[in-house]
Amino acid sequence: MNVEIKRDGLTLRGTFIKPSTAEFDLVILMHGFTSNRGINPDQLLYQLSKNLENKGLATLRFDFNGHGESDGDFEDMTVLNEIADGKAILDYGRQISGVRKVYLLGHSQGGVVASMLAGYYPDKVDKLVLLAPAATLKDDALKGNTQGFIYDPQNIPDKLPIKKGLTLGGFYLRTAQTLPIYEIAKKYQGPVCLLHGLEDRVVNNIASKRYDAIYNNDQLHLLKDADHGFELADSRQEALNIVTSFMMM
Repeated sequence: MNVEIKRDGLTLRGTFIKPSTAEFDLVILMHGFTSNRGINPDQLLYQLSKNLENKGLATLRFDFNGHGESDGDFEDMTVLNEIADGKAILDYGRQISGVRKVYLLGHSQGGVVASMLAGYYPDKVDKLVLLAPAATLKDDALKGNTQGFIYDPQNIPDKLPIKKGLTLGGFYLRTAQTLPIYEIAKKYQGPVCLLHGLEDRVVNNIASKRYDAIYNNDQLHLLKDADHGFELADSRQEALNIVTSFMMM
């Protein structure tokens, strides 16, 4: 079913699927930069949701502000207000009748959001999955190179035109330079599953290795033939299998 969640005057739109059982565990899925919640069957979050639903888990996937069907302009999006989106979604998910445990799953920038949200709510999140988490976005902003688009990191422009005809707001870049990503993330010490492709050319796998260093209850999977979207060779199915097995443990 389609759901709408309000956050500071914006409407966030998503998809909620639950099993027929009276009680169930819920997985909240968070997409990456310029992506969406997984509308098409070939998308990673769509396929992850279907796999998890087939195992009896409920799923809630949604579009961040400025993405997909949610309100807001992409130019106004920041990691900080995506965390605010995530908090609104987490609040919504926790109050759903029948929910026992809540798991967070994030891909790319959604992984950064999920990791920080788990750090803010370590007592409310029971498991965490990070797929190619884009924590290097802070390194990129400090260097003045965001996804190949160059700017002066000491004199950040108000607007930065990027791919797909989108414009990134300067406040995104300014806040990215000071994000306490790992400092917040490490406050969560529950079970964590990390996946990163060794052929990822968007986010260096050092990001996941750094997460591995701060967690005490995690498993790190570096997939040899996987790119950023887990689309190469058999990496998509391998990623689906690893995540599903972790969630069912």
